[in-house]
Amino acid sequence: MTTPAMLIQHLEAFLSEFRELNMSYDQHANNYSEMEKTIGEFTAFVLNQQNEEIWKQVESQFNNNKLARNIAELREQSAYCVWAMEKYRAMELLLNRQGIAEYFNNIEACIASEFGRFEITTGSKVLLIGAGAFPMTPLLIARKTGAEVVGIDIDPEAVGLARNVVSLLGQNSSIRIENTTIDQLDFTQRATHIVFASTIKEKFELLQQLHPLTNGDIVVAMRYGNGLKSLFNYPLQAVDSLLWRIVNRVQQPGNVFDVAIYKKEA
Repeated sequence: MTTPAMLIQHLEAFLSEFRELNMSYDQHANNYSEMEKTIGEFTAFVLNQQNEEIWKQVESQFNNNKLARNIAELREQSAYCVWAMEKYRAMELLLNRQGIAEYFNNIEACIASEFGRFEITTGSKVLLIGAGAFPMTPLLIARKTGAEVVGIDIDPEAVGLARNVVSLLGQNSSIRIENTTIDQLDFTQRATHIVFASTIKEKFELLQQLHPLTNGDIVVAMRYGNGLKSLFNYPLQAVDSLLWRIVNRVQQPGNVFDVAIYKKEA
């Protein structure tokens, strides 16, 4: 049986693995298979219900500065690894080699299960903040609804790869990927739905910025992870109640992130 001490040891081992993988990636090593394996194992670890129960005991130790620092770094390192894996996956697809990590299988399942909550239709205009190199959300939304979808990202390389993926998989779909920010994008004012990627650290600061930039009926889907899922996602935070209110929280026990739905306060 896993104990809190054993869980912490597992977390430290994952942190060490992610550090090494990310350092190798930065040095231009081709470590796709190792990244795929570690991300898959980490996904299974985060979704293990027994580990979630033990995590509740570990959380009480967050006054331990070393543990708190390691948890914060693990979140950063795992997010970086996913960012790199998205690029690998895009390049593999474009080279006609379609390996897929368990994490990406799970993300696609998450998108499918959250999908119906947004009431997206053919006439909707959907903005994804944090499109990444492999834009699964725009592709799935456009394929299932025919809605117009714009994904934005601040990483030029990711945007270039994402555009190539869309050209290959999103033919006849109304999808654009832009290297810009929310305040520089005209589409922000016209959007009916906005989706935040779960690994965006500044997503709640961006939510506040969005208030004057968007229309009164905007629906915002904020992907997040609390509890053990916070190791793979940034957790839910309080927002200015004069600006936004949560109208629904979609709990997805078997999926790597949950979703909070926001609307503007009247």
